[in-house]
Amino acid sequence: MSIEVKVPVLPESVSDATIASWHKKAGDAVKRDENLVDLETDKVVLEVPSPVDGVLKEIRQQEGDTVNSQQVIAIIEEGAAAAAPSPAAEAPKAAALAAPAPAAPKVPGKGTEDLSPAGLRVATEEKIDPSKVAGTGRDGRVTKEDLVNYGKGDNAPAAPSAAKPTPGSRPEERVPMTRMRAKIAERLMQSKNSIAMLTSFNEVNLAEVVKMRKSLGEQFQKTHGIKLGFMSFFVKAAAEALKRHPIVNASVDGNDVIYHGYQDISIAVSTEKGLVTPVLRDVQDMGFAEIEQGISDYAKKARDGKLSLDDLQGGTFTITNGGTFGSLLSTPIVNPPQSAILGMHTIKDRAIVENGQVIAAPMMYIAISYDHRIIDGKDAVLFLVDIKDQLENPQRMLLGI
Repeated sequence: MSIEVKVPVLPESVSDATIASWHKKAGDAVKRDENLVDLETDKVVLEVPSPVDGVLKEIRQQEGDTVNSQQVIAIIEEGAAAAAPSPAAEAPKAAALAAPAPAAPKVPGKGTEDLSPAGLRVATEEKIDPSKVAGTGRDGRVTKEDLVNYGKGDNAPAAPSAAKPTPGSRPEERVPMTRMRAKIAERLMQSKNSIAMLTSFNEVNLAEVVKMRKSLGEQFQKTHGIKLGFMSFFVKAAAEALKRHPIVNASVDGNDVIYHGYQDISIAVSTEKGLVTPVLRDVQDMGFAEIEQGISDYAKKARDGKLSLDDLQGGTFTITNGGTFGSLLSTPIVNPPQSAILGMHTIKDRAIVENGQVIAAPMMYIAISYDHRIIDGKDAVLFLVDIKDQLENPQRMLLGI
């Protein structure tokens, strides 16, 4: 029985997807739930698993092709087994054992993956050595288009890995943006061109947070099975501050302002493909352990490329932590349709005056960028001061004051 493999149902915010890479070739045996192909959207890479056990009978869409929701991209013959090689096919193989055989076409770059069926056909018909072709596909893979362009003389050979630039050379490399990178660029320009953005700054003494983590961190981990990090303090403080400053949690829709009666906080996570912002939902109802677990789960999914579209939908406020990479100060960009974003930065021991004495304290600069169309400077500054007060007196957020 022939079974259709279709593109998953895409949400309204995602118009289409691109075939990133096939993990099987036509004629290969497949197992139920085994990943067949990766689809790249504007936000995430989706895996399409096999719905049944059988043989991949036909691939209808090749790497680089654009596909739409529920479009048929392959056919699987359910219950079939991969065909055994015929005696006639085995004879050339036996003869080939007598002499070294040329290596099968491989893709240069990170790891060595087989060419797609279409790419293999072009390489064979045009007698092209794929190792000499500059790959523009995912992870440097050589696509069918790369091979076709190479045959036309439009694709420069990839430089041997051992080769070094000659003195005086000025090497350049042109690489197309991934869909995700292009979407990030589009949204950043949308934010810049459609929002009256302004940034305010403050600094916070994290001595009490450091003390609490040191005194209760071990017991917290034993009780909840997860470490007590800095991020949960900021997320919890933001949720409490958003309750008291609802305009910072609002968004603009035409001439209307939408006030959200919940705090869905997007956490900026850096991946190899770009920045993504999975959403912790209903943070106002979460404790520290739930926040830490949610952040940990998202971080793992991001590293493994397992974030779903649902994980990235929505969000009423964003927190980004440039301090992870050593940033001392920055002006984060608002993520539309949200109206504000909190920027964390690196913690540095600095000299401060406390009770008339100069002491060293773990200090962090914090920033809030906001849409000045609906958030006045007073509201933004008071919100940031609220965050500062909670972090310098963390018992406040535990008591909800």
